[in-house]
Amino acid sequence: MIRENISAVQDEIRKACTRSGRSADDVTLIAVSKTKPASDIMEAYDAGIRDFGENKVQELTEKIAVLPDDIRWHMIGHLQRNKVKAVVGRVCLIHSVDSLRLAEEISRESVRQGINTDILIEVNIAGEESKFGVLPEDAPGLIQNIAKLPGITIKGLMTVAPYTEDAEKNRPYFDNLVQLSVDIAAKNIDNVNMNILSMGMTGDYAVAVETGATCVRVGSGIFGERDYTNQRFGPQDTAGTERYGK
Repeated sequence: MIRENISAVQDEIRKACTRSGRSADDVTLIAVSKTKPASDIMEAYDAGIRDFGENKVQELTEKIAVLPDDIRWHMIGHLQRNKVKAVVGRVCLIHSVDSLRLAEEISRESVRQGINTDILIEVNIAGEESKFGVLPEDAPGLIQNIAKLPGITIKGLMTVAPYTEDAEKNRPYFDNLVQLSVDIAAKNIDNVNMNILSMGMTGDYAVAVETGATCVRVGSGIFGERDYTNQRFGPQDTAGTERYGK
């Protein structure tokens, strides 16, 4: 079923790109694998998926230990400063940077490791009190300050649009994020580019692609509904790790 779901999502992405005059090659499908076992991730991997997103640092690091080395891991959940050390150098992109203090910690750890870390700035585009992210009007100033830090490159913006059963209701929010990225790009800030727009999830990824998303984060649309009764990914799921490349 996971393989069939991936095929269906990829087909929807292609259709959305056709409608908006884009190439499907410009959109990265990130399979959000939070709470899912390694066996499910391997089904998606065997279907060709290489980009996976995780929300929790502990779950992310445990999966990294037993899954193939060529997986590109994305940290898409809220990141606490005391967890930065476990993430830097192990993920290809941190989507959820929303404060200067968090960016400073990422910078310190990146410099300590002698590497550069790619990040996105999370924008609370709808101004929801329940969501993380910098407000749109504060994003340019935050970006200017983060851009001065060593060991970090700002690659674009991320947002989590409001939950809705009508995806069209989120089109204005996606349009606003696109415009914000254009405005920031026009400032020509050193160490900043706006090549990545991470927006759109299972319920609204097609609309997000139509408006300009370069990354969509799809979880239940690929893996099915999540079971939160046993959230910890643990040793009971590491059987068969030989085929995971470890």
